[in-house]
Amino acid sequence: MNLKEIRALLELFREYGLTEVEVERSGERVRVRREPPPAAPAVAASPTGSPAPASQASPVAEPTRDDRRQHLVTVEAPMVGTFYRSPSPEADPYVREGDVIKEGQVLCIIEAMKLMNEIESKVTGRVIRVLVENAQPVEYGQPLFLIEP
Repeated sequence: MNLKEIRALLELFREYGLTEVEVERSGERVRVRREPPPAAPAVAASPTGSPAPASQASPVAEPTRDDRRQHLVTVEAPMVGTFYRSPSPEADPYVREGDVIKEGQVLCIIEAMKLMNEIESKVTGRVIRVLVENAQPVEYGQPLFLIEP
């Protein structure tokens, strides 16, 4: 791969908020991996009603003010992609509402550019609500789950 192709790959990496990408062509392989940043506070809404840009991606955010139960943790989409509740169409969902989960447990998959990204829980607790339907497109920062720690 030449430098121009590698730069284009890195631009896609940043644009879609990917944590890992690997490309192999003609016996050459390029792998780029980034550790997810530490948890950051929830994205606050701007006066216009649209979310203010976050400085760092974070799959788990602090509880939002408009949440009726302030003790809930919102798991947000760390990237743009397609949300899947299970590893395959025939398989059971990773989690259901009411399930007790542990920190590090896989909650769902987000497919971005044909890469399957497992989204893990950053807290131990109970799944109160699944906010997204299976196979639905999701946006960066979109709430996916509500968890009671």
